[in-house]
This record gives sequence, C-alpha cells and structure tokens, in this order.
Amino acid sequence: MVAPLYTTDSGLLFHAGKILVITIGLPARGKTHISRALERYLRWMGVKTQVVSLGDYRRKTLGGAQKLPPDYFHLGEKSSETLALRRKILDGCEQLIWDFFKNGQVVIYDANNGTRAARKLLAEKFHNKGIHVIFLESLCDNKEIIEANIRSVKISSPDYRGWNPDDAVKDYYTRIRDHEEHYEPVEEKDWPYIRIVNVGEKIMVNNIKGYLQSRIVFFIMNIHNRPRTIYFARSGQSLIEHSYKADSDLSPAGWEYAEKLKDFVLQRRAKTLELRGSNPQDQRLVIWTSTRRRAHHTAWPFLQAANVSTSSSGSYLATPTPSTPISTSNIPILEDGIKNLVIDPNNLPTPPALAPATAPLNIKVIEKPQMSEINPGIWDGLTPDQARKYYPQDWERFVKDPYAFRAPRAESYHDLSVRLEPVLIELEREKEDLLIIGHASVIRCLLAYLIGLPASEIPAIEIARGDLLEVMPASYGVHCKAYHFWDGPGRRGDDSTSGASGMDGDSKDENNFYENYAEDTKGKRKVGAVKEPEASISAVYESA
Repeated sequence: MVAPLYTTDSGLLFHAGKILVITIGLPARGKTHISRALERYLRWMGVKTQVVSLGDYRRKTLGGAQKLPPDYFHLGEKSSETLALRRKILDGCEQLIWDFFKNGQVVIYDANNGTRAARKLLAEKFHNKGIHVIFLESLCDNKEIIEANIRSVKISSPDYRGWNPDDAVKDYYTRIRDHEEHYEPVEEKDWPYIRIVNVGEKIMVNNIKGYLQSRIVFFIMNIHNRPRTIYFARSGQSLIEHSYKADSDLSPAGWEYAEKLKDFVLQRRAKTLELRGSNPQDQRLVIWTSTRRRAHHTAWPFLQAANVSTSSSGSYLATPTPSTPISTSNIPILEDGIKNLVIDPNNLPTPPALAPATAPLNIKVIEKPQMSEINPGIWDGLTPDQARKYYPQDWERFVKDPYAFRAPRAESYHDLSVRLEPVLIELEREKEDLLIIGHASVIRCLLAYLIGLPASEIPAIEIARGDLLEVMPASYGVHCKAYHFWDGPGRRGDDSTSGASGMDGDSKDENNFYENYAEDTKGKRKVGAVKEPEASISAVYESA
C-alpha cells in the first residue's frame, strides 16, 4: 500500500505507535543494506522513517578510522580518551533518535549492538517512554556474502580512503574477529525480535504484533543483497498512440525502436557484467512487460535473437540462432492510412545473425497485467485544451494535485501506485538482471520507489522514449544512470518521421497528455536531476 491520502493529528499511521528497530550483528552482515531497504519501503507506505547510522554519525563527527585512537574498534580495555569518544558518539546517535521521534514514527538504528547489556539498556530507555522496540539481528556464516559486503561497501568508505583494497580487507577482518570475541546473539525472549540468516535465507520472528510490525517482517522476507542491474525503458510507438482503449500494435517506427533497444540493452549489460566479473552465459536477463501489445511486442526482438521456447507458465526462454530482420513493406494500409500490423507469434521472423563473439542469450519474458498504464477514464484521447474546456472543475483539481486526482472512470497516480505494490515486492525478490519495458506512468511509480522520491513528485518525473535508465541497488541507496540511445518518431510523442527532438526538445503528443503529463510540466524533474539526501544517487546522461 503506497502512501495513504490522509494524515493524523499525531502523524502516526496504522495505530502502530512509534517503533525503534535496533539492528544487531557483526560487521559486514548486511545490516546497512537491510536498514536502507526497509527505510525506502516504509517511506513508500507513507510512514515517516529514518535510519540513524552509528558509523555514518561517527565519520561525520570524528572523521575516518585513521583519525581515531588505535583502540577505538577494540572491544576490550580502552583508554579514557577512547571511552569518552565512544560515549560522545553513542549519546549523539541517541539524541538523533529522540529528535526524529518528535515528528516521525519509525527509527532504524543501524549499529552492531553486539552485547546484551548494551542493547538492553538502550531498549529500556525507549520502552519506558512508550516506544515499541524491535531487535533486528542479521547473522551470516556465508564467507562469500561477507567478503562481497566488505569489498563492495566497507573498503569504499572514508575509513579506508587511499588504502590498498587487499590491505583494507585484511584490516576489516581483524575488526570482525575482535567483535566475534564479544558478540552475544539475541536470545532475549522478552523483546520482539526478527532474526535473519544469510540475508534472507532463513528468518525467525518472536512476539511481533500489529499491522505495521507484520509489514516489516513481510518486507524483510522478500529482500536480498545479490548484485544486479535494473533497466527501465518505455515501450515503442504504437499505431494509435493517443488511445488507451485501442491497445494497438507497434508502428513501423516502434519496431525499429524495439530493435535498437535490444541492441543497446545487450551492449550495456555486457559491459556491466564484465565489470562485475560475471559470465553472461550464467546470468539470465529477465524482462517484464505489461499485457498491452505495444509493451510486450517491444520485447519480441530479444526473443527473436534466439530460439524461442514457451514454458507452460507463459514465460519465454531463449537461446541464440541466425535470423533475418522484420519487414513492414508488405503490411496492408487501412483507409485511415495506418498500417494494419499484426504479428503471428507462431510464425516470428528471425533477426540478423549474431556476431560470432556474442555469448548465448539466456532470456525470460514475463507479462504482468498489473503493469498496464494509468487509465485516463473519460479523458482518454483528449488534448489539455479539450479537458480544460469540457471538464473545467475536474481540470482545476487535476492541476492542484496531479498525484491524487482521479478523473471520472479513471485512475489516479495513487491508484496506480497501490496497484503496483505487488510488482514492487517482486522487484525486491528478483535476483537476476531485470529489464522493465513499460509505460511512462508505470516507470515513474517504480523509479520513484527505488530512488526514494515523495509520492507527490511521481507525476512530474520525465521518462522519454529513447532513453535507457540503469538502476543499481546498493547498500546506501541506488546508483542511477540514464543513457540516450534512440532518436525517432514518438520520442516525445512526435509523429513526424524526421527531425526528432533531442533530450530537451519541445515536441509532444497533445492527445496523450495524461500518460505523458511530466513531458508537459514546467519545472519537470528529469532522472538526471534527481537528488535525495538519504540515498546515494549518481545520475549521468550518456549518448550511445
């Protein structure tokens, strides 16, 4: 359930009160990844949530590890100077928690909290003030996961700036061994707790109560920290662009776009897998589309680049074979001048032969009915001027709140976001590289969730046809890049066959403003301009 359209006097939702989630675990056990992912999901639900990271606060206050006393990370006897510094950091984090609870509902305290005495003292302080406390323990005995966490997150922190990576790994293992000597697993049955083994391999819960606490458990059951890349691209131009009801096939320009998209995605993914050190033959690319023709037909070139076999579940598995391109020259012309493009999936033409060096493709395409575009209702096919003329009162409400407004017999962006929540959970569960070929409205909602944008900004995110958005989830947020790979008809709703606009062009489809609202919004937010203080977002535009 996305952010509710109501508020309460207390600022609290779901009659859940205030909740403090205390993370527990040895270093490099995925606590930060779990904390940030949970923060993102709860904010999406409308719950005022904040991660308070002891490590981040210590680095901001005292600097990197090189500026600390040698015994700072040692859990045995310490000097008086070290004890004073550690107390200063603990008190500072505790004050941040109290400050946020003045207006917020959930705080996730990201720290080791490895001894029973220390976490009991902290929990009792907040419990005595009426705040619900949950222990969230992350255990991990998988050496591959631990080393991957160290290399991908820990040695890139300011603590190890300028270090040789291998030396940094050895030093961090020394820190882990010291913590292992003093670590005490959660066995306190008098406190609610969630225990996670190997980042989701196994989960145990104790004394969890209420709707919001149950949603926290539900979400944690569906996440992982396996490296992957999520790609977003709009579907190709259709024969009847402005009609929601028509559900038309791709236009000839749309098929051209689909081929370009296939080539560019495979090229970008090959580079990413090479940097990741992965073998493309061992990594499946999963493609999600809606059930609308223009969406799932945009995925066909990926299947045409391979032998196609259909599974009983309706998914498609693919491996490569030589082929020939699609031809649209013999498509009959209807009375209105539009080509009647109908493709028989049992008689697919085969695409151009792959280069000898191309690795075998491993592709799965899944159609999801929840990913259909936003329903414009009675505004279907209207221009902004027509909507303003025929429905002036509705138009005023729409302009004031594009996210919550629902035209007669239509969906609002809030309705769409609620419809997409099962897709978001599947997005968190998916462990393979994922390409989402979708409609602009759907991509806006999914992208806003991943990068942590407030719901009110969803309608104003610009998603241009011809751009590939590349999102890489990371422990401290997401890294997002946008690549421009195609200029042609339909890039911004322009039906002309030449002179397509560039990234900042002004051409638009006046008959499709509801689906493409962001492209008609002054002060619109492009992906390349997205900034979110709580997330790590790098947004770069590159030309193919």
